[in-house]
Amino acid sequence: MKILHTADWHIGKKLHKNELSEDFDLFIDWLCQLVEKEKIDLLLVSGDVFDLANPSSEARRQYYRALMKLKKYECKIILTGGNHDSPAMLDAPKEVLRELDIDIIGGLPESVEETIIAVTGKSGVPEVVIAALPFLRDSDLRSAADGITYDDRLEATRKGIKNTFFEASEICRLKYPNTPALAMGHLFAAGMETSESEREIQIGNQAAFEASHFGDYFKYIALGHIHKPQRVTAAVPTFYSGSPLPLSFSERKDEKRILLIDTDNGWEPESIRIPVFRNLLKISGTLNELQEKLESLSEKQKLESLIEVELLEEQYDAMKLFNLDELVSNFNKPGYRIVKHRATFLKQLKGASDVYEAGIKLEDLKPKDVFLELIGNHEYDEDTKKEIISAFDELLHEVNSEETL
Repeated sequence: MKILHTADWHIGKKLHKNELSEDFDLFIDWLCQLVEKEKIDLLLVSGDVFDLANPSSEARRQYYRALMKLKKYECKIILTGGNHDSPAMLDAPKEVLRELDIDIIGGLPESVEETIIAVTGKSGVPEVVIAALPFLRDSDLRSAADGITYDDRLEATRKGIKNTFFEASEICRLKYPNTPALAMGHLFAAGMETSESEREIQIGNQAAFEASHFGDYFKYIALGHIHKPQRVTAAVPTFYSGSPLPLSFSERKDEKRILLIDTDNGWEPESIRIPVFRNLLKISGTLNELQEKLESLSEKQKLESLIEVELLEEQYDAMKLFNLDELVSNFNKPGYRIVKHRATFLKQLKGASDVYEAGIKLEDLKPKDVFLELIGNHEYDEDTKKEIISAFDELLHEVNSEETL
């Protein structure tokens, strides 16, 4: 059996207010070609199908179009929810899509057994069994009694993840004792390299899960949430496929991948490079250097290249800010667009008014950075500070999870 592992589609994603819908369509067209060429039997999508809990109608249409395109090749599809997804929204059409051999597990069901999906081959008997575990929310992992202290909550979260994977492996072992089992998961494993576009999860990533706790029953573990493709050190092959598209400028140099497992050859996946559909460019320097670099742009992809521009100067100069704005406003090169610009003055004082003058905008600041700066002005003992940060992380996660656009 041939299995493809992907994750973090983030349908509906905007990058500096620029739609990435064309990028996603091109990815799906490429994916369909790969499914047809390799005669793929099973496609796994490990969470964050959408970028928003309540995606736009166009994002939903794009999702269903993608599924229908892939179904033309008689490939079974299993999708799980991620921390960006609304379990209720994903699960709503599950009965209809199941008739098309598409299984969706938006949120953890009351019984873990409902996440266990046997996949049959041409012989009609199960060839693999999938423990399709979605993003595990705090309500899935911790009871009210677990929240006595910050460290207690961290430990309860880790233990909850470990127990859920163990329970899933035991169900697979008892119900399908002679069938190889794979697991899907959407979580933050300890030691992974992140990017700017990932939200912190499970108590601000502090409850990082030790991959050794996955155990050794599953033959392969298909993870989502981390956007950079990478292997996790565990007892069995465990991988983040990464996102198929760069979702922030911090990912502009990543080689995006999809992972192919051919069970006839074992459980180590083949890494297949996804084509680059759009360049993300970050250009920095003095005014003269910026002008030269912008004028020398030549290499283009199928889609318009997006550019971040950063002016780097020693001393603050209001005229240089004006000239930067002029440079950006007058930039007009077919196939390229500046989507963000800012100025950094290396010897600028860091008072609030100075930060504003240096060109730092509100959109550049992360809520947690602002909060940490605020509580830094108060004197708290270490335990109290941990409690406050933990409470903030949980509130931020709830806000990010709200079903609003």
